[in-house]
Amino acid sequence: MDINKVGIVGAGQMGNGIAHVFALSGYDVIMSDISQDALDSAMAVIDGNLARQVSREKITQAEMTEAIGRISTTLKLADIGPTDLIIEAATERETVKNAIFEDLLPHLKPDTILTSNTSSISITRLASRTDRPEKFMGFHFMNPVPVMQLVELIRGIATDEPTYKTCLGVVERLGKIAASAEDFPAFIVNRILMPMINEAVYTLYEGVGGVSSIDSAMKLGTNHPMGPLELADFIGLDTCLAIMNVLHDGLADTKYRPCPLLTKYVEAGWLGRKTQRGFYDYREDPPKPTR
Repeated sequence: MDINKVGIVGAGQMGNGIAHVFALSGYDVIMSDISQDALDSAMAVIDGNLARQVSREKITQAEMTEAIGRISTTLKLADIGPTDLIIEAATERETVKNAIFEDLLPHLKPDTILTSNTSSISITRLASRTDRPEKFMGFHFMNPVPVMQLVELIRGIATDEPTYKTCLGVVERLGKIAASAEDFPAFIVNRILMPMINEAVYTLYEGVGGVSSIDSAMKLGTNHPMGPLELADFIGLDTCLAIMNVLHDGLADTKYRPCPLLTKYVEAGWLGRKTQRGFYDYREDPPKPTR
């Protein structure tokens, strides 16, 4: 199937990044959100990120202008129904995602492919709530989307081969690399990454080391570009907790039990960079560890 027009649900950090890379690769993009402020903010972010690419001579000014011209926005979810490929990039809550797909169904073309950017939720379960489980896939981009090269492609139990091949072709046109994953909790990246972050929080919780010591140890001792607690703040502690809960509930193994300290930070509303406080306090420059 030829993919020409792409619909994106959600104009947050992931949604605007996905819109950016699709438009830059020549796709027509329509991005929807329930908030006009979110859409306006997303377009400003895309414009700024494209301008940064121009300044670094990654793209030309003409390519930036053409990419911006390929993106339209809407507050009406129905408007993105008549596209070839839809990528849901809303909040990581299954009830929200199910409601989005339910509202989209009456407006879809017969051959529209549905995908979710979920980082952990069952693709098979999401697909089963739609009228086209064979045309449903997990399309998991890494953050920040314009920079990170990997895309996880996750097949549900009913996903057919033409849908997979079409999505694989899209990833290649974006200039990214696909990793095929089976539909088990958290897939590949977060199945490995989140327990590491959770263990770092346990190391902090048990007093083995402070925030700075833990992050320095992993950056200098294992050559990670970011420490696990700094990375957790970047991802969002609420997202980390949600994924750990998916792992714990889906695999029924105590090794995936979320650290109580991670839960406490989320309860406090200290979610990381997006709320200016997490394992670091970003209201100070440089950010100061909170423990």
